[in-house]
Amino acid sequence: FALEDIAKPSQFEERIYRLRCVEAWSMVIPWLGIPLADIIQRAEPTSKAKYVRFETLVDPEQMPGQRSSFSLIDWPYVEGLRLDEAMHPLTLLAMGMYGRELPNQNGAPLRLVVPWKYGFKSIKSIVRITLVEEQPVNSWQLIAPNEYGFYANVNPEVDHPRWSQATERRLPNSLFSPNTIDTLMFNGYADEVAELYAGLDLKANY
Repeated sequence: FALEDIAKPSQFEERIYRLRCVEAWSMVIPWLGIPLADIIQRAEPTSKAKYVRFETLVDPEQMPGQRSSFSLIDWPYVEGLRLDEAMHPLTLLAMGMYGRELPNQNGAPLRLVVPWKYGFKSIKSIVRITLVEEQPVNSWQLIAPNEYGFYANVNPEVDHPRWSQATERRLPNSLFSPNTIDTLMFNGYADEVAELYAGLDLKANY
């Protein structure tokens, strides 16, 4: 699909979601977009489709960081979801935020929002969405597999190797008012998504 075929602004839904970064800060953001499930259903996936692979824009002229010799990422940036995660009603393709068109720095023209997962799963500037049979390897898995897994579900009981995930700093905050709060399982969306992971070892599958 071309971008204009995905949705018109009149079709956008507003979703107010918590965003939890893997680096232990968080925000509450009003997104504008459409359920990812709507797009997947249009593609009429076959029984072979088990996962959804996402790929970001590669354009060093617009994004100078992509041509930096210090970049750890082998561009394009890649992310993935299980098909049932992608089809979940909470999973959003965002094209706007705060009532306006999505800014470039926030992932224009199209970004993923999966509110029960750490923020790095919400890939920005998407140019390709592919239904695949094998589990994709995401970019941070390639860079540091001992720190970043495929699932990346928000889990206060599984720490990052270099810091605790039990609490988070809710933005806005300051040095004198850190606004530290307890992190909730699945970022507070356990009632909606916990059944997706019934029987799965969430410590081994981080």
